[in-house]
Amino acid sequence: MPSSDKSINWTSLITICSVAILIGTELLGAAWASGWALAGFFQLGSTVEVILQGVFGLIALYAIFVFLRQASRVEPIFKREGAGS
Repeated sequence: MPSSDKSINWTSLITICSVAILIGTELLGAAWASGWALAGFFQLGSTVEVILQGVFGLIALYAIFVFLRQASRVEPIFKREGAGS
């Protein structure tokens, strides 16, 4: 089986998870604050505020997904048993 010759690189996994939490909270916080600020500045109302926060939140989630995909290429989570450390 292909998965039997791989093991988890715990250092890389912990690093990626830690950075994902940090970057994720920053992006989601900025997205929701941007929706609130734009709706308040242009006096768009609470319904548009929630819609903007949702749209910006989805963009932030996509950015987190792209970041995690790129980070796992730089810091591989799985390492092969036969490869040198």
